[in-house]
Amino acid sequence: MYKLKGTGLDGTILEVALNGPWSRDLQPNMPITVDELISDGIACAREGAAVIHLHVYDPETGRQYENFEAYRAVIEGIRAVEDVIVYPTLPLSGSPDAPGAMSPTERFATMEALARAGLIEWAVVDPGSAQLTRYDQIASQITGFTYLNPQEHIQHGLDVAATFGVHPSYAIYEPGFLRLGAALAEERPGLPDPIYRLMFSDGFTFGFPPRPYALEAYVQLLNDFAPQAPWMIAGLHVDIKNLIPATVAAGGHVRVGLEDAPFGSTSSNHAWVSEARRQIEAAGGELARVAEIRTALRSGKNA
Repeated sequence: MYKLKGTGLDGTILEVALNGPWSRDLQPNMPITVDELISDGIACAREGAAVIHLHVYDPETGRQYENFEAYRAVIEGIRAVEDVIVYPTLPLSGSPDAPGAMSPTERFATMEALARAGLIEWAVVDPGSAQLTRYDQIASQITGFTYLNPQEHIQHGLDVAATFGVHPSYAIYEPGFLRLGAALAEERPGLPDPIYRLMFSDGFTFGFPPRPYALEAYVQLLNDFAPQAPWMIAGLHVDIKNLIPATVAAGGHVRVGLEDAPFGSTSSNHAWVSEARRQIEAAGGELARVAEIRTALRSGKNA
């Protein structure tokens, strides 16, 4: 497989996504409360995760919500103990938790407030829309939903990221996301380099399943449109461990955790991180440290 030039970072970034939008109905073991998120984040950081992604939940309803103070508490709680990159989600427009139309300013308000307060270094800006339907929903005559990211939302998110020096974390659900994200980033010379998160799934119908041919296709697409970009494998309702050796060999990075794992996972976030670390090291890689990640990203092509 072709090895991309990337950022020049020698180590492999290991990210953990602690919970996601699922609630405990689909992921019974995921952390929800502020204290649980802090505890889980610290444990994963000590196991080698240099980047932590999370959603905050309303303790009264058990559903995710946008709350600056909850995010602040979790981010500061983790970083008071471990120096890691911690970043929030974005309202999942079109989903049951964010069904109504939102303006770009409304949608990115919490991200902007966290960036303005100096609390985040990365932020979700997803460059495209996708249909999120599970195979089991089709069999049960249940409809999924369209995850909506109109271009004006993407552009606004990138403008906020450029203003505050925050790296966009691009979820690449379909190949066209990569092409659009690269084109929009190219038009903003001062934008911190986006991180391209290649999204695979077995349980959802979007994009590619976690197969070698799919990784090869994405690597070739990156070579054509964003050859120096940092990238990682991830997904939803999926186990991507089989792609870790080829990812390490190609200069990519890895995300695991209970947002991405097959629903009903019996493993903890710590166990997902521990196994991913073992696989990375078995493939001849070593984990990147936070200071190295920050330095490498600062020296990227858009710097």
